[in-house]
Amino acid sequence: MSMYGRDPWGGPLEICPDSATDDDRSRNLDIDRGALSRTLDETQQSWLLAGPGDQGRKKKKYVDIGCLVVSRKLFVWTLGVLLAAAVFAGVVAGIAKAIPRRHRPTPPPDEYTVALHKALMFFNAQRSGKLPKHNNVHWRGNSCLKDGLSDPAVRRSLVGGYYNGGDAVKYNFPAAFSMTLLSWSVIEYSAKYEAVGELGHVRDIIKWGADYFLKTFNSTADSIDRVVAQVGSAATSPGSTQPNDKYCWMRPEDIDYPRPVVECHACSDLAAEMAAALAAASIVFKDNKAYSQKLVHGAATLFQFARDRRGRYSAGGSDAAKFYNSTSYWDEFVWGSSWMYLATGNSSYLTLATHPKLAKHAGAFWGGPDYGVFSWDNKLTGAQVLLSRLRLFLSPGYPYEEMLRTFHNQTSIIMCSYLPIFKSFNRTKGGLIQLNHGKPQPLQYVVNAAFLASVFSDYLEAADTPGWYCGPHFYSIEVLRSFARTQIEYILGKNPLKMSYVVGFGNHYPKHVHHRSASIPKNGVHYGCKGGWKWRDTKKPNPNIIHGAMVAGPDRHDGFKDVRKNYNYTEATLAGNAGLVAALVALSGEGHGVDKNTMFSAVPPMFPSPPPPPAPWKP
Repeated sequence: MSMYGRDPWGGPLEICPDSATDDDRSRNLDIDRGALSRTLDETQQSWLLAGPGDQGRKKKKYVDIGCLVVSRKLFVWTLGVLLAAAVFAGVVAGIAKAIPRRHRPTPPPDEYTVALHKALMFFNAQRSGKLPKHNNVHWRGNSCLKDGLSDPAVRRSLVGGYYNGGDAVKYNFPAAFSMTLLSWSVIEYSAKYEAVGELGHVRDIIKWGADYFLKTFNSTADSIDRVVAQVGSAATSPGSTQPNDKYCWMRPEDIDYPRPVVECHACSDLAAEMAAALAAASIVFKDNKAYSQKLVHGAATLFQFARDRRGRYSAGGSDAAKFYNSTSYWDEFVWGSSWMYLATGNSSYLTLATHPKLAKHAGAFWGGPDYGVFSWDNKLTGAQVLLSRLRLFLSPGYPYEEMLRTFHNQTSIIMCSYLPIFKSFNRTKGGLIQLNHGKPQPLQYVVNAAFLASVFSDYLEAADTPGWYCGPHFYSIEVLRSFARTQIEYILGKNPLKMSYVVGFGNHYPKHVHHRSASIPKNGVHYGCKGGWKWRDTKKPNPNIIHGAMVAGPDRHDGFKDVRKNYNYTEATLAGNAGLVAALVALSGEGHGVDKNTMFSAVPPMFPSPPPPPAPWKP
C-alpha cells in the first residue's frame, strides 16, 4: 500500500493543498529511496500513519469540515457550547420580555379628534323612526313611526331620516345638503376617519339619511313627477293654537298630533340637492356594488326630474320659505351635475356643470355680498372647489378647460376673501369671520369655510403646489390652514367668553340648547303639546346633554345668550354639524392629504379632445 493511497477514512491523506516546494520533496526522497521501495508490513504502516507518541494508543477520531480536519471531541464540545449559549440567551430574552415595563403612554388625541367624536354623536340624537340598538343616546327612543302612513294623501311609509334641529320637522333640503357634505368628507378623508375609529359610524349616519331619501320618491322608476319636501309642520300663523312641530314642545317619542307630508311637483333645487346627496353617497359605498348602483339610479332619476320640472321648492308661503328658503336652483344644477359626473363618469353631466350659461345664472361671474359663502342655500362655492379638484388631478382639457380654469381662479379669489388682509368679510374682536355679515346663526357658515379652506389646501399640496396667488401676492397653503384652525379653535373655546360652542366639549358650553328632546327628561311621564312648555321655559339646564351639538353661535360682538327659547343663539342643526364634522376631520391628525383616487373611481380614463382647427386665414 502506497503512502499516497487513500487513508483509512476513505479520503486522500493530503486534504489541503501541499505547500512544500520541489526541493523539499527531493531532499525527503533522497533520505532513503531504498526503504521506500520495500513493502511495509501492517505494523510499519500503522507507525507511518500515527503521529509522534501515538504508537500503541487508541486512534483519534476526526471530523472533516471542508478544508479543515478537526478532532471530533473538540467539534462536539464547540457545538455544545454554542447550543448552550443559544439556550441561555433565549432564556434571558424570555425573562426580560416577561418583566413588566413602563411603556410610553400613547399621546392623547388632538382637540379636533376629540371634538369630532362628539360632533358625530349629534346625528344619533337627531334620528327619527325605529332606532338601531347601537344608537348610544340613552334619552332617545323610537319616534314618529307613522310618518307618511297617517297622511291620507300619501299612504306610504316615510319613517326614518333626521329631525333638522330642535323641533321634529324633517326638511329634506338642508338634510340632503348635510349628507352630501358628510359624504364629501368621507371620500376625501376616509383614512382619518378609520384611524380614529369613526369610519363605520359616519358611513352609518350617511346610510340612514340616504335610505330615507330613497323613500321620498319612486326610486325604482326612471322618471317621476313628485318628491317629498318635508314631513311635519312648522306653520306659526299669529294666534294659531293648532298643534304642530313648532307650537308644541314635546319629545318626538310622545308626538300624537298629525304630521302632514309636503310634496312638490316642480322643485329643481331640492331634487338636484337630493341627487347630489345620493350620488356622493354612492361613492362612499362603492364597496357595496348593489347598494351603490341603487343610489346612482335614484340620483339620476332625481336629477332628470330637477331638469325637467323647473321651480323653487320654497316658492310661495310654505314652511320652507320661512325657515329654509332657497334663493335659486342654478347653483344646485352646477353642484348636482358635478356629483353626478363623479358618480357615473357620464361626460354629459360634466358638460352641463361647465356650461358658461349655467355658471352665469349660478352667479360665477359676479360678486355680491354672499359670494364665496358656502351653505345649504348656496352650493356654488362648493361646486367650484370640487371642479377645481378635477382640474388639478385629472386635467380633462378641451372642451372643459376654459370653465374649469375659471372655476379654479374663482376658488382662489374666494380663498383670498377668507384672509383678514382683504377685508371682504368683517371679523368680531375675538376673530370670528362674519360670513353672514353680522346676522344671527353665524357658525354654520364659518365651519363650511373652514372645511373648504382645509380641503383646498390639501388639494394644492397633493398637486405639489405650495400656495396660490391673491393678485401679485403669493400665499402658502399653511396660511389657509391657519385660517381654518383659528376659526375652529374659536368655536371650541378660544374666544372672549372662553366658551365652547360644541356641547360636551370642554367644561364651559351651552346648557340650555334649543332642543325638545334634550330639554325634557325621559322619566316615563307623557308631556302633551303644552305640557312641555314648562321645560321650555325653565331656567334650569337641560336634563339631557346633547353631545356634539354645535349651537347657532354668538352675535357680531362675541356675545352669547344661553337661553333655550332664543334659537338664534342656542339651536343646533344638521347642516351646521355636517360642516363642523367635515372641518374637524380635515384638520385632525398629524398629517395632511386627501384620497386622490376614490373620488374618481367611476370616472373612465380621460383622453382630451383636440380643439377645433382655427378658421382659415383671410387677408
